Amino acid sequence: MKFEIMRDWLLEGLNDVMKAISQKVANPILTGVKMDVNEKGLTMTGSDSDITICTFIPVEQDGEQIIRVIESGSIILQAKVFSEIVRKLPTNDVTIEVENMQTHIQSGKSEFHLIGSNSDEYPVLPNVKDEYRFSLPSDLMKSIIKETVFAVSQQETRPILTGVHWETDEEKLVCVATDSHRLARREIVPEMMPESPFSVVIPGKSLQELNKILEDNSDVVEIVIADQQVLFKSRNVLFYSRLLEGNYPDTSRLIPSEYKTTVQVNGRKLLQAIDRASLLAREDRNNIVRFSAEGGNVIEVSSNSPEIGKVEELIEAIDVNGEDLKISFSAKYMMDALKAIEGQDIAIHFTGAMRPFILKSMESDAILQLILPVRTF
Repeated sequence: MKFEIMRDWLLEGLNDVMKAISQKVANPILTGVKMDVNEKGLTMTGSDSDITICTFIPVEQDGEQIIRVIESGSIILQAKVFSEIVRKLPTNDVTIEVENMQTHIQSGKSEFHLIGSNSDEYPVLPNVKDEYRFSLPSDLMKSIIKETVFAVSQQETRPILTGVHWETDEEKLVCVATDSHRLARREIVPEMMPESPFSVVIPGKSLQELNKILEDNSDVVEIVIADQQVLFKSRNVLFYSRLLEGNYPDTSRLIPSEYKTTVQVNGRKLLQAIDRASLLAREDRNNIVRFSAEGGNVIEVSSNSPEIGKVEELIEAIDVNGEDLKISFSAKYMMDALKAIEGQDIAIHFTGAMRPFILKSMESDAILQLILPVRTF
């Protein structure tokens, strides 16, 4: 195996596959990156058995030659060492040659010799038969992940809650995450819906890594869902993830349909006020802030810590409707929810001081955030 490649392209592809490679794996071969070269280009594969990422670098793109293949072949190289070497090579021209598992990497006057492993030892890629197939623009995929994945559970006591539930009916795709203290929901109508409904749970960790790879543009990401696996296909990247096993709880019954108090307010102003109030919120009480709406179009955000002091801030609301209200909640949960809706004017619907409340954008019902309050009053 021998080929010449531009370092920038090699490094970009390596950075993507490295997101799937862990040093803590049962199979030592998975600490390596698999490289396959043929007349079409270079394919690199990294995996931790939960996530598998393949990147393809073509021989040429847009008329620019990226790789010159002299001899086809494949090898596994220690991923961490190889990526560090590529990152620090002195020139943009790199030659890689393999003879009897000895890999020679040459750039300028720098030459490295690495011991490789036989590529036949690498696990076979998951065989994803397309039971369900649809596509979404890359920037929309990034938005869906950002608006839901923060609410997955960080505790392994209920593994199913560490993932995001993706479910379709005849009209839409609904993505839901909850850690049982809060919930994030996003509804989307894909241009091309799968032929039959599906319900799967994708690990939150997988979606976070996918988000780092996806570009913020309108390029199409093809999504293929099969038994125990999901595959995301973008331009030159294949991203495989296992699916979580088990039944996701029915979250629709948690969302109230009647409200006693509705507050309409600018999301950015409220986020900044809660951020300031949380500076004095006691860490040992889960960063709690108080929120009150008692007459007029003014709401109060406050926090009190006997050891440090207290803070109170009044915010002009767009509109306040219904009963007077005093409620307490986690500043972190509220700030996460407001960041997901991102600076738009929002409506907050309350059904009482100890009942879950929901946040929605006033522009669209597509994003919904639900938070459980905390008893302090």
